Formats: sequence, C-alpha cells, structure tokens
Amino acid sequence: MKKTAILSFLFFAALALAQGIKFEEGSNFKTILAKAKKENKLVFIDAYAVWCGPCKLMVKNIFPLKPVGDYYNANFVNAKIDMEKGEGIDLAKKYNVKVFPTYLFINGDGEEVHRTIGYVEEKDFIQFAMDAGDPNKRLTALKQKFEKGEKDSEFLLNLAGLTVYNDTEFSNKVLERYFAAKPAITQDNLQLLLQAMKSTDGAPYKIFTERKADILKIIPEKNVESIDKNVKVNTVMSKAYNTTTKKLDEAYFLAETQKFMTKDEAENLLKRVKASRALKDKDFATYEKITIELNKDTSALSADQLNSLAWNFFENVTTKSSLETAVKWAQESVNKNENYANTDTLANLYNKIGDKKNAKIWAQKSVDLGKAAGEDTADTEKLLKSL
Repeated sequence: MKKTAILSFLFFAALALAQGIKFEEGSNFKTILAKAKKENKLVFIDAYAVWCGPCKLMVKNIFPLKPVGDYYNANFVNAKIDMEKGEGIDLAKKYNVKVFPTYLFINGDGEEVHRTIGYVEEKDFIQFAMDAGDPNKRLTALKQKFEKGEKDSEFLLNLAGLTVYNDTEFSNKVLERYFAAKPAITQDNLQLLLQAMKSTDGAPYKIFTERKADILKIIPEKNVESIDKNVKVNTVMSKAYNTTTKKLDEAYFLAETQKFMTKDEAENLLKRVKASRALKDKDFATYEKITIELNKDTSALSADQLNSLAWNFFENVTTKSSLETAVKWAQESVNKNENYANTDTLANLYNKIGDKKNAKIWAQKSVDLGKAAGEDTADTEKLLKSL
C-alpha cells in the first residue's frame, strides 16, 4: 500500500508539472516552422528579454496554468525566444519586436498573422490564441476591415492597441479615425494616444494639442507640459541625429531646443544626449567623463535612477576612481529604497574594485531580499559563491 501510494503521488506530481504550455526545447526557428507546417498549426512565440518583469510574471503565473496549456499545446507549436540573443536578434528585426513580452502567431511559411503584447490574464490570453486561429479575427483581417472603412470605436481602439508598437504609421491612421468622432477622453484612450505620440509631426500630437483641455481633466498640467516637452525633444533629436554617419548636429539641436526651454536646460540636455549616444556607440571613455560631470549632485535622483547609473558604470567602466563614485551612487540608491536590484549592484561594484568583504555582505543581502520578493537570484548567488 505504501509503495502504491508513493507511485500514485509521483504520477500526480508529474501530471501537475506537465499542465502548462509545452515549449519546444533546443530547436531552431527553421525547425519549429517546419514542425508547424507538417502539423498544420501556427507557431506561438513568446518573444521575451531576460530583464523583462512582465515576461517573468507570465512564466510564473500564466504559462503553467492547465487551461492555458491545454489550448496552446493542442493548437500551436510553442516557442520561447530571447529577442536579445542568438537568432532572436534577427527575428526581433524581422517581426519588428520593440516591447517585451510580445506574443507572435506565425504560420508555417514564417508569415505573422496575429500578435499582442504585455502581461495578459488567463482568459484574455486564451482568447488571443482563439483569435489567432480564426482567420476573421486575426490582425491581418482586422487591418483589411479598417481599410474598408470600419468606424466602430471599440474596434478602432483595439486595433490601435495591437499596432501602436510595431506599425506606427498604420496605428496613427487608426487613432486619427477614432478621435475624429470626438470620443470622451478616458484613461485608456489617452494612454494609447500618448504611446503613439512619437513626434510633433504626426496625427497623435495634433490630437493631443486639440484635446488638451479635455486631457487636463485626466492628468495634471505639469505632466501635460512635461509630455509636450519630451515629444518636442524627440522630434528635434530625430532631425539632429544622422543615423548613417552617427553624427549629431549640435548647433541645430541647441537652436531648436531653446525654442521651448532655457539655454542652460538645452546645454544640459545636449550633454545627456551625448552621454547616451556614447554609451550606445561603446565610446565608454566619453560616456564616463560626461556622466560624472553631469552627476556631481545626485540628491534629486530617485533610487532607480541612481541604481541605473551605478549599474551602467559596473558594466562599462574600468577606472577605479569612477567605479568608487558608482559605489557611492549605489549606496545612495540603497539608502533611498533598499531592494534586490540595488543591493546586487552594490555587491558587484564592491567585487569589481576588489573589496571582497563588502561584496559578500551585500550579495547575501541581495539574495535574501530577492528570494523574499520572488526574484530570480541565480546570478547573485553565483557571485556569492565566488567570493
């Protein structure tokens, strides 16, 4: 009886572990497509990044659910692909993946038929999959319906949400038609409008300007002004930076930004832009010099901003005096809001400057905080074991 009970327990434990989505392991994208074509199924891709919080929550809360697994396993060939590593980099470009998580539904010929994004609850996640399997509800069909003149407000808002991140031009046309009917400004449609508002040249900015009085009923005036300024800065930046030569027209940038901010603000912003470009272009010496100059006074920065500064120095700077400055930023971040991320940053910085004692103390602290918050602490634990 005892042996039978143990075997029964193991059987049900194994069954429980197998309830969620079964993802293809060790297969490249070409092989996955071939399998989908052979089985006459669509491919479902969880396009994720390792640092993405909502991605981790989906893995923890939604993918393991039995109803989710039942539907996805029966109807799709499922794959999880890191869009920042290996073949995921090219797939991100091919399918225009710009936010994480993005969920792609692709046919056996490699053609995208449907997509959605973000953290999605169980019922909606299954419904998206059902829509992907219905040719009349796929994104391709929805676009065709729009082109035929559909004006239903709920339809337009949904379609704009599905395309705002990966098809800006089309999404702008959808929003223009939606707002032409003068709907009441709500949290949902305002959020979508702001997400679409990339420059002062497109329809979303025109709508933002025309409906400003209504928008002020939803968000404070200082926030509206800040959003307006950010859009103007992005517009100037897009025109000042030559993507071919990777050169910034500093004179143009300063002249244009001073039309809506002070000279000091414009010059300070230019320094931040140059630091950001230097980091992206891997000109770490320039990035290091400008960043230290810009952050002599960090009292106004949040814990997250300080942690980001410190981590960027950990990853990209080798000068010991600069790393010691980064330690101070990380310490200030911890003092403002101690959490798994900034204690991990502090531990890594201490380790990089050779202070093993403090590195060990803060690594242990980070692991404890991370486990309490349900974070993945594997990297920090690896650091701790090495000390």
